[in-house]
Amino acid sequence: MPRRFLQRYMPKPDTLKRQRSLRFMAPLIADPRLWQLTRRNVANAFSVGLFCAMLPIPFQMVVAALGARFCRCNLALAAGLVWITNPLTMPLVFYGNYRLGTFFLGTPLREAPSRISTSWIAEQMHDIMPALVLGSLVSALVLAVTANVAVRLIWRWHVSHHWKRRRHKRRRRRARIEAEFDD
Repeated sequence: MPRRFLQRYMPKPDTLKRQRSLRFMAPLIADPRLWQLTRRNVANAFSVGLFCAMLPIPFQMVVAALGARFCRCNLALAAGLVWITNPLTMPLVFYGNYRLGTFFLGTPLREAPSRISTSWIAEQMHDIMPALVLGSLVSALVLAVTANVAVRLIWRWHVSHHWKRRRHKRRRRRARIEAEFDD
Protein backbone atom coordinates (compact mmCIF):
# COMPACT_ATOMS: atom_id res chain seq x y z
CA MET A 1 0.00 0.00 0.00
CA PRO A 2 1.42 3.38 -0.83
CA ARG A 3 2.22 5.16 2.38
CA ARG A 4 1.85 8.60 0.79
CA PHE A 5 -1.63 7.75 -0.46
CA LEU A 6 -2.76 6.74 3.02
CA GLN A 7 -1.13 9.77 4.67
CA ARG A 8 -2.97 12.10 2.30
CA TYR A 9 -6.38 10.99 3.58
CA MET A 10 -5.62 10.34 7.24
CA PRO A 11 -6.41 12.95 9.88
CA LYS A 12 -3.51 14.49 11.74
CA PRO A 13 -3.23 13.64 15.47
CA ASP A 14 -2.64 17.29 16.41
CA THR A 15 -5.87 18.33 14.68
CA LEU A 16 -7.83 15.66 16.54
CA LYS A 17 -6.29 16.60 19.91
CA ARG A 18 -7.48 20.20 19.48
CA GLN A 19 -11.12 19.23 19.00
CA ARG A 20 -13.14 19.73 22.17
CA SER A 21 -15.25 16.63 21.67
CA LEU A 22 -12.13 14.42 21.60
CA ARG A 23 -10.16 15.93 24.49
CA PHE A 24 -11.08 13.07 26.80
CA MET A 25 -9.25 10.75 24.40
CA ALA A 26 -6.05 12.85 24.32
CA PRO A 27 -3.88 10.17 25.98
CA LEU A 28 -5.10 7.60 23.45
CA ILE A 29 -4.59 9.90 20.47
CA ALA A 30 -1.18 11.10 21.67
CA ASP A 31 0.53 7.73 21.29
CA PRO A 32 2.63 8.02 18.09
CA ARG A 33 2.59 4.26 17.51
CA LEU A 34 -1.12 4.50 16.75
CA TRP A 35 -0.45 6.79 13.78
CA GLN A 36 2.40 4.96 12.07
CA LEU A 37 1.86 3.61 8.59
CA THR A 38 3.88 0.44 8.43
CA ARG A 39 2.89 -2.77 6.72
CA ARG A 40 2.15 -4.44 10.04
CA ASN A 41 0.21 -1.49 11.50
CA VAL A 42 -1.94 -1.06 8.41
CA ALA A 43 -2.65 -4.79 8.05
CA ASN A 44 -3.59 -5.09 11.71
CA ALA A 45 -5.75 -1.95 11.47
CA PHE A 46 -7.64 -3.52 8.57
CA SER A 47 -8.18 -6.64 10.69
CA VAL A 48 -9.40 -4.72 13.73
CA GLY A 49 -11.61 -2.35 11.74
CA LEU A 50 -13.26 -5.01 9.59
CA PHE A 51 -13.70 -7.35 12.55
CA CYS A 52 -15.51 -4.62 14.50
CA ALA A 53 -17.55 -3.67 11.43
CA MET A 54 -19.09 -7.15 11.28
CA LEU A 55 -20.16 -7.20 14.92
CA PRO A 56 -23.84 -6.40 15.56
CA ILE A 57 -23.10 -4.01 18.42
CA PRO A 58 -23.52 -0.28 18.99
CA PHE A 59 -20.47 2.00 19.21
CA GLN A 60 -18.36 -0.04 16.82
CA MET A 61 -15.90 2.85 16.41
CA VAL A 62 -15.17 2.89 20.14
CA VAL A 63 -14.54 -0.85 20.12
CA ALA A 64 -12.30 -0.45 17.06
CA ALA A 65 -10.36 2.37 18.75
CA LEU A 66 -9.83 0.23 21.84
CA GLY A 67 -8.85 -2.70 19.63
CA ALA A 68 -6.34 -0.50 17.80
CA ARG A 69 -4.88 0.55 21.13
CA PHE A 70 -4.68 -3.07 22.29
CA CYS A 71 -3.17 -4.35 19.00
CA ARG A 72 -0.96 -1.27 18.56
CA CYS A 73 -2.16 -0.65 15.03
CA ASN A 74 -3.23 2.45 13.14
CA LEU A 75 -6.10 4.08 15.01
CA ALA A 76 -7.53 6.15 12.16
CA LEU A 77 -7.73 3.22 9.74
CA ALA A 78 -9.25 0.87 12.31
CA ALA A 79 -11.93 3.38 13.30
CA GLY A 80 -12.61 4.45 9.74
CA LEU A 81 -13.03 0.94 8.35
CA VAL A 82 -15.93 0.37 10.72
CA TRP A 83 -18.01 2.55 8.39
CA ILE A 84 -18.17 -0.27 5.86
CA THR A 85 -21.28 -1.22 7.78
CA ASN A 86 -23.06 2.10 7.59
CA PRO A 87 -26.83 2.59 7.92
CA LEU A 88 -27.28 1.72 4.23
CA THR A 89 -25.24 -1.48 4.18
CA MET A 90 -25.91 -2.69 7.72
CA PRO A 91 -29.22 -4.49 7.02
CA LEU A 92 -27.71 -6.45 4.13
CA VAL A 93 -24.53 -7.34 5.99
CA PHE A 94 -26.33 -8.44 9.12
CA TYR A 95 -28.90 -10.40 7.15
CA GLY A 96 -26.03 -12.21 5.42
CA ASN A 97 -24.45 -12.85 8.81
CA TYR A 98 -27.78 -14.18 10.10
CA ARG A 99 -28.07 -16.54 7.13
CA LEU A 100 -24.51 -17.73 7.70
CA GLY A 101 -25.31 -18.35 11.37
CA THR A 102 -28.43 -20.35 10.53
CA PHE A 103 -26.36 -22.44 8.14
CA PHE A 104 -23.81 -23.28 10.86
CA LEU A 105 -26.46 -23.88 13.52
CA GLY A 106 -28.68 -25.89 11.18
CA THR A 107 -31.76 -23.86 12.11
CA PRO A 108 -34.42 -22.77 9.63
CA LEU A 109 -34.56 -19.17 8.45
CA ARG A 110 -37.23 -16.97 9.99
CA GLU A 111 -39.67 -15.66 7.44
CA ALA A 112 -39.91 -11.90 7.45
CA PRO A 113 -43.34 -10.28 7.28
CA SER A 114 -44.27 -8.06 4.37
CA ARG A 115 -43.50 -4.99 6.50
CA ILE A 116 -40.62 -5.24 8.92
CA SER A 117 -41.08 -3.14 12.02
CA THR A 118 -39.01 -2.59 15.13
CA SER A 119 -41.65 -4.36 17.21
CA TRP A 120 -41.37 -7.47 15.01
CA ILE A 121 -37.58 -7.38 15.32
CA ALA A 122 -37.85 -6.99 19.11
CA GLU A 123 -40.20 -9.99 19.32
CA GLN A 124 -37.96 -12.17 17.14
CA MET A 125 -34.65 -11.08 18.68
CA HIS A 126 -34.53 -14.01 21.10
CA ASP A 127 -34.68 -16.48 18.21
CA ILE A 128 -32.52 -14.47 15.81
CA MET A 129 -29.64 -13.55 18.13
CA PRO A 130 -27.74 -16.87 18.34
CA ALA A 131 -27.58 -17.22 14.55
CA LEU A 132 -26.76 -13.53 14.07
CA VAL A 133 -23.97 -13.57 16.65
CA LEU A 134 -22.43 -16.80 15.33
CA GLY A 135 -22.65 -15.66 11.71
CA SER A 136 -21.21 -12.26 12.60
CA LEU A 137 -18.28 -13.79 14.48
CA VAL A 138 -17.51 -16.22 11.67
CA SER A 139 -17.68 -13.54 8.98
CA ALA A 140 -15.69 -11.12 11.16
CA LEU A 141 -12.89 -13.64 11.71
CA VAL A 142 -12.74 -14.67 8.06
CA LEU A 143 -12.81 -11.06 6.85
CA ALA A 144 -10.20 -9.94 9.38
CA VAL A 145 -7.73 -12.70 8.52
CA THR A 146 -8.32 -12.30 4.78
CA ALA A 147 -7.85 -8.54 4.96
CA ASN A 148 -4.67 -8.86 7.01
CA VAL A 149 -3.11 -11.31 4.56
CA ALA A 150 -4.30 -9.33 1.53
CA VAL A 151 -2.91 -6.01 2.82
CA ARG A 152 0.43 -7.59 3.62
CA LEU A 153 0.64 -9.21 0.17
CA ILE A 154 -0.45 -6.04 -1.65
CA TRP A 155 1.98 -3.94 0.37
CA ARG A 156 4.82 -6.37 -0.36
CA TRP A 157 3.94 -6.49 -4.06
CA HIS A 158 3.84 -2.68 -4.22
CA VAL A 159 7.25 -2.33 -2.57
CA SER A 160 8.87 -4.98 -4.77
CA HIS A 161 7.27 -3.46 -7.89
CA HIS A 162 8.61 -0.05 -6.88
CA TRP A 163 12.09 -1.46 -6.32
CA LYS A 164 12.03 -3.21 -9.72
CA ARG A 165 11.01 0.03 -11.42
CA ARG A 166 13.82 1.90 -9.67
CA ARG A 167 16.33 -0.79 -10.64
CA HIS A 168 15.15 -0.66 -14.27
CA LYS A 169 15.46 3.16 -14.34
CA ARG A 170 18.97 2.97 -12.90
CA ARG A 171 20.02 0.42 -15.53
CA ARG A 172 18.62 2.57 -18.34
CA ARG A 173 20.33 5.65 -16.96
CA ARG A 174 23.64 3.78 -16.58
CA ALA A 175 23.36 2.40 -20.13
CA ARG A 176 22.64 5.90 -21.47
CA ILE A 177 25.66 7.34 -19.63
CA GLU A 178 27.90 4.50 -20.85
CA ALA A 179 26.65 5.06 -24.39
CA GLU A 180 27.54 8.76 -24.14
CA PHE A 181 31.07 7.92 -22.94
CA ASP A 182 31.53 5.37 -25.73
CA ASP A 183 30.77 8.02 -28.36
